[in-house]
Amino acid sequence: MVRDDLYITVPSFFRCPISLDVMESPVSLSTGVTYDRSSIQRWLDSGNNTCPATMQVLETKEFVPNDNLHRLIQIWSNSVRNNSASSASAAEEAESAPLSPDKIQLVVKEIGGEKKESGANCSLDVLSKIATFAEESGENRRFLAKMDGFVAMLADLICSDDKELSPPVVELAVRVLDSVSIEFGDFRELKRLTLIPKEKSPNSLPPSLLRVMKQGSSSQSRIAAVRIIQSIAIDAESKLALAESDGLLLYLVNSIASQTDHSLVDACLSCLISISMPKRVKPQLVRLRTIAKLREILKSPSVISASTTEKALKLLESVSSCREGMAELCGDSACVEAVVRKAMKVSDAATEVAVTILWTVCYLFRDQKAADAVIRSNGLTRILLLMQSNCSPAVRQMSTDLLRIFRVNSNSCLSSYDTKTTHIMPF
Repeated sequence: MVRDDLYITVPSFFRCPISLDVMESPVSLSTGVTYDRSSIQRWLDSGNNTCPATMQVLETKEFVPNDNLHRLIQIWSNSVRNNSASSASAAEEAESAPLSPDKIQLVVKEIGGEKKESGANCSLDVLSKIATFAEESGENRRFLAKMDGFVAMLADLICSDDKELSPPVVELAVRVLDSVSIEFGDFRELKRLTLIPKEKSPNSLPPSLLRVMKQGSSSQSRIAAVRIIQSIAIDAESKLALAESDGLLLYLVNSIASQTDHSLVDACLSCLISISMPKRVKPQLVRLRTIAKLREILKSPSVISASTTEKALKLLESVSSCREGMAELCGDSACVEAVVRKAMKVSDAATEVAVTILWTVCYLFRDQKAADAVIRSNGLTRILLLMQSNCSPAVRQMSTDLLRIFRVNSNSCLSSYDTKTTHIMPF
């Protein structure tokens, strides 16, 4: 692979969105986004069914080689190799590189030695070097993730009950652990290393990790803590344990109301979606006014990414699937109207989730208040337009069901339809 260093300008579209390295074997997903074959294969093998860049749900996990891009990368690579000046610069940079894999191994041993000798006085400078090394490339992160004992060392720093441990050291450990967690891949082992057993503490999360999440000195640190928590929510046991951690759900729900840090909102939504799967967790989220917070996200006039909208809808679908959540949603006409407005022109994934929510409240539960909200927001016209578009079979079927209960023929003229006289009718 071509060396990617400070003296070579790499075209951004030559880099894999996951590893950030120059792609060796570029392949494209059904979403049109191109990744390096090894990186996207690891992502899919980890059980993910979304496009990492857009977070759209994949219609198929198959990918096709991007031969044109591959040829362009080869041409560019050859030109770099044949440039003697660039080669000399690369060699010079390599000699002055702050850390190499061999040095990193010594650094990790140094941290371990310091912890054994002085407990709390782990060198901030040493850990900063590791963080810099990890940020340089995906290859470096893979090296760290596969190094024996490295992830365990980070988890030990984060889970330490030594109150003298410097907060900046813990923050750096959280950020590095987040950066290598996907490459590490063994989330069950990560759960074992970071989740505290119930017999030891009623709170399953290490206090230091919770402090970074709530009081981290930077948004980057807080987001990293949230992502680590999401990565260990891998089964019902861990999801329930996390939901019972003191203040976790409250912090996540309050954070999605942020009007300034959209990256934190996105991370908290993803984490809440993972934790909200067990039935026992959903009523807790209802009591924390999650639906009202999601309504504000969906109604927000500010520019919100398609990914954030999709996640807000997905969390709303999850929370409203319990009895308390459904009652809350049906009584919140403004939220239903916001869902109607997001049913088109966001993404196919957002459309499917939005229509599913409307189908649930209007078709399955036959809630008249929700139906009135759909009518007021011109929802039936939107449903008719959806049926005339290239929507998925699932969306088409749910749209048909919705039209049936409103007694509307999808072939009739839209202008002749009087929404004011429409009511849900039994079959």
